[in-house]
Amino acid sequence: MVKESGPPGKKQTLKRQGAFNPHPERVVEPLFGEHDFFDPCDLVQVKYEMLRQTRLEGRPLSEAARSFGFSRPSFYKAQDAFAKEGIAGLLPRRRGPRSAHKLGGAVLEFLQRALTEDASLRPADLVGLLEERFGLRVHSRSIERAVARLEKKRHQPKAEG
Repeated sequence: MVKESGPPGKKQTLKRQGAFNPHPERVVEPLFGEHDFFDPCDLVQVKYEMLRQTRLEGRPLSEAARSFGFSRPSFYKAQDAFAKEGIAGLLPRRRGPRSAHKLGGAVLEFLQRALTEDASLRPADLVGLLEERFGLRVHSRSIERAVARLEKKRHQPKAEG
């Protein structure tokens, strides 16, 4: 049985920080059911304790992984991340592109020109223009964000140099 995650608001904080364990019910390690200190919803704590038990207490890897709700490959991934980055390495990484990789340089200039020439263009219109001009398939929401960044940049005071 999985206990509730600590004080009120902790669950939301863990989610916001990317440290919420999406499967706390898989943690069957007795410590997490017996002591309030251990929280199965705290993904970093669960991974750290799994690694600690194998390294310092000599617990078999496959047994620890199963008890903490992980697969062997996930164990190795956590072990490697911890070795390279310490506790911060146990936080999950965002998947997918880290930036607007399709909407850079010439594409942004094209969008800016098109909007200067016709301010009534909507993101859906720009989708077609980008596909026609660059052969790029971009979601209209990505274009909305790129246009918002352009607007923000345009309204920022220039730094004196």
